[in-house]
Amino acid sequence: MMDASVAVTEQENVTENILGGKKVAVVFVLGGPGSGKGTQCSNIVEHFGFTHLSAGELLRTEIKSGSENGAMIDNIIKEGRIVPSEITIKLLQEAMIKSENDKFLIDGFPRNEENRAAFENINLSPDFVLFFDCSEEEMGRRLLGRNQGRADDNIETIRKRFGVFEESSLPVVEYYDSKDMVKKINAAKPIAEVFEDVKTVFQMYCPKATQMPSRE
Repeated sequence: MMDASVAVTEQENVTENILGGKKVAVVFVLGGPGSGKGTQCSNIVEHFGFTHLSAGELLRTEIKSGSENGAMIDNIIKEGRIVPSEITIKLLQEAMIKSENDKFLIDGFPRNEENRAAFENINLSPDFVLFFDCSEEEMGRRLLGRNQGRADDNIETIRKRFGVFEESSLPVVEYYDSKDMVKKINAAKPIAEVFEDVKTVFQMYCPKATQMPSRE
């Protein structure tokens, strides 16, 4: 039987190998498409010094690179399916290693239970999960009203995205909620009011942020 101390040491070594010995703080940011989590992530970056890693943006950047991997990702997204965990985790891993920061918001991941389990397998765990709760009606209105030139912002695909989120991502939120790791934010409110709620969460879990000089 393996000695407990040896097991712990091996687990630490795996973590170090994944991120090249870098120790990081991770916050998962989840919410349906159009919930406004991207906007709030920008606010968190500005006020609390986190680095924002959008799983979706990393995937879109890979698509634009013209690589074979990018072409495969493009087809998966157009079909409304979720990209395999190992692809997204690899992109997140590379981004965290390259960054000089040690505090990360991982936006839009894990999107399903497979993502969650795969992330846990690399021996990294989020400090907590920030969940932006918003009705489909409000999220749909926002998505149809924005003009970002995204191929996945049409009525049919938006409906598919809502379905995927409800079926695949909400169980992830429920899993972490069962561990008291979820901080739910009412994302239907105006942006400024939403961020007031967000600041309360981060002042509680990231005490260093409260020591930053006031900008008012």
